[in-house]
Amino acid sequence: MRKRVLIVEDEIFVALELEQAVESADFDVVAIAADSASALDAADQCDIALVDLNLRDGPTGPSIGVTLASQFGVRVIYVTANPAQIGEAAAAAMGVIVKPFRAQSVQGALRLAASEHIDSGAMDITGFTLFQQPPGSMTGMESRG
Repeated sequence: MRKRVLIVEDEIFVALELEQAVESADFDVVAIAADSASALDAADQCDIALVDLNLRDGPTGPSIGVTLASQFGVRVIYVTANPAQIGEAAAAAMGVIVKPFRAQSVQGALRLAASEHIDSGAMDITGFTLFQQPPGSMTGMESRG
C-alpha cells in the first residue's frame, strides 16, 4: 500500500513543487494545507507530513508537527528555510529538509520515513537532517501500516 503524505505549506508554488516530488517518489498526496485547521482536518488521512513552519495563520508549523506526531502517529518532516525556529518541536519530528530543497532530498526523506527501520548511520540524504531520537523513543515514528 502506498504511503499517504500531507503537505502543510501556504506558498502554492512551493506546495506544488513538493506535490510533484511526492508523486514522483510513488507516494500519494492526501491534501495540501495552508494553515493549522486544514492540516489537522487531514491528519487522520496521512502517514507522513511535510510541514513548513510559517503558515497562513502564523508560525504554527511546529505545533502542527507535534500534534500530528503525538495524536495521530504521523511521521513529520519539517520543510523550512529557518530550521533554528523548530525548537523543542524537533522532538516530534524525524528531521528537516532545508529550503530551497531539491526533489531528490524530499524523495529520499520520504523513503526513509516510509521504512520500518530507520538507520541513521546508513542514511545520507543531501539537504535533509535526521533529528537524533533518544534510545527506545518512537515519538512520531509509529508505523501506521
